[in-house]
Amino acid sequence: MKASPEAQRRLLDLQAVDTALAQLAHRRKSLPELAEIDTVSRELSALADERARAQVAVDDIDRDITRFEKDIEQVRQRKEKDQKRLDAGGALREIEGLQHELATLNRRQSELEDAELELMEQKETAETTLTEVTARLAAASSRREEAERRRDEALTDITKEQEFKSASRGPLAADLPADLVTLYDKIRLDSGLGAALFRSGRCGGCRIELYGADLARVKSAAADDVVRCEECRRIMVRTTESGL
Repeated sequence: MKASPEAQRRLLDLQAVDTALAQLAHRRKSLPELAEIDTVSRELSALADERARAQVAVDDIDRDITRFEKDIEQVRQRKEKDQKRLDAGGALREIEGLQHELATLNRRQSELEDAELELMEQKETAETTLTEVTARLAAASSRREEAERRRDEALTDITKEQEFKSASRGPLAADLPADLVTLYDKIRLDSGLGAALFRSGRCGGCRIELYGADLARVKSAAADDVVRCEECRRIMVRTTESGL
């Protein structure tokens, strides 16, 4: 293939744009905020589960407390009923039975109230745990929101730069020989780099230094010959920096 030395040199400008676009695409995929968001999202999921368990623990204790309160209220009502019957007087045997039942009810009430008190202490601990995990959940959520904000800002900047580079690429490619651009694009799509400067006897694509017949081939090539590296097959652009 033939192309003027100027066209080949400008191919390096096109490659610089494409390299910048590739770097921007890589940056878009590897923003540190993306990894941070993923990590915090997993943390949020675990905290949400932990909070759900903490809430269930509080709810279970509340149900138990409600049950004890109902039981205590039933005992109180029974005591009031027995006390009224006792105050009303009656047969000795009935009075003794009521006194015995009242004593039993007093013990039962005391046991229930002690159990309720223990549950209330457990509830305080459970509520403290729930409050703590809720705070951690809120903090993690804030961290994710902040990371998402920074991600969106970075993506906006990248998009603007990509649009600018893409806009400059079109006219640059259009001003080059079509067959040269076609060859360049084919090589670039295969290896990520279509053209590289041949500098001081070394291919700028694979960094291999040429000797002997390989170097002689490049030196003897006409100025408008499109020379490719025998090793990486990329277009080697010759300039005054090539040392030829």
